[in-house]
Amino acid sequence: MIITRAPLRIPLGGGGTDLASYYTHHGGFVLSAGIDKYVYIQLNDLKVEDFIRVKYSQTEKVNAPDQIQHPLLREALIYAGIEGGIEISAMSDVPGRTGLGSSGTFTVALLAALHAYKREQPSPQALAEEAHHIETMRAAQPAGKHDHYLGTFGGLTCLDIDTSGHVAVAPLAISPPTAETLAANMLVFFTGIRRESSDILTRQNQDTQQGDDRVIDSLHQTKQIGYQIKEALERDALERFGELLHEHWLAKKQRAQQISNADIDRWYATGRAAGALGGKLLGAGGGGFLMFYCPAEHHAKLRTAMAQEGLREMRCQFATEGVEVLTHT
Repeated sequence: MIITRAPLRIPLGGGGTDLASYYTHHGGFVLSAGIDKYVYIQLNDLKVEDFIRVKYSQTEKVNAPDQIQHPLLREALIYAGIEGGIEISAMSDVPGRTGLGSSGTFTVALLAALHAYKREQPSPQALAEEAHHIETMRAAQPAGKHDHYLGTFGGLTCLDIDTSGHVAVAPLAISPPTAETLAANMLVFFTGIRRESSDILTRQNQDTQQGDDRVIDSLHQTKQIGYQIKEALERDALERFGELLHEHWLAKKQRAQQISNADIDRWYATGRAAGALGGKLLGAGGGGFLMFYCPAEHHAKLRTAMAQEGLREMRCQFATEGVEVLTHT
């Protein structure tokens, strides 16, 4: 039996510039944080059986990998050359389609389990690139590189992406006390809305490829704010980080109408009125989790305000480790 896990993530700056439609022309930058909420994969060798059983929100039992309906499971097994005799189960601490990068994280944890099964140890960079290839090329899903790299590396991590697609990975140069305060003051609430990020990302890709100035200018601004967020955190300027989050959210909303709606705008305004300096929806937008940066003296007021709006808090900490093989017997 093999059990792997990979951390979900909270993007802090530059999100959206990691899609090929943007970075191949302009380069990208993302600063993100792995969190202590995980996707788990359990793989069992069926030994004397030839079929494949996969369990996620559904259960499939097939005779060959190309018969699997789940696109990421199907393409990962074909890519890995696994023909049968295994059972794979997927579990997550947080529901999918909520903006925490679950599909990319799932793919990372799955590939780590398949490599362990084959007694292979790819480098973290190679694993992240494989996961991105599986999701975007083989399964034809619109996705950036961000989720796969954070699932692989974890931590507070900076990703500089050049126009060739190469990713330079570096830890954020943040002091431990600042990182602790940052984590304590990032309050995350579930909107109750689950959505397909592929709809928004497909539209962003199309608009970027067609040269839509509004979308491209928004991504330029988002990248520059991402660099400013990095600088603010490395200077221990947490209030400035909160202000920049607000600027980031305003820039992000310019890309597509689906990113926000009247309810989300009201929740965001309510959070700011309760003492949050800034915030944003996590992931592509349209629902999922709403994250605020809020000084400690306003935590109670913000939590009360969000509870009155019917939003439930998810408490989390940063995950210093990336993907791990927890069990291999």
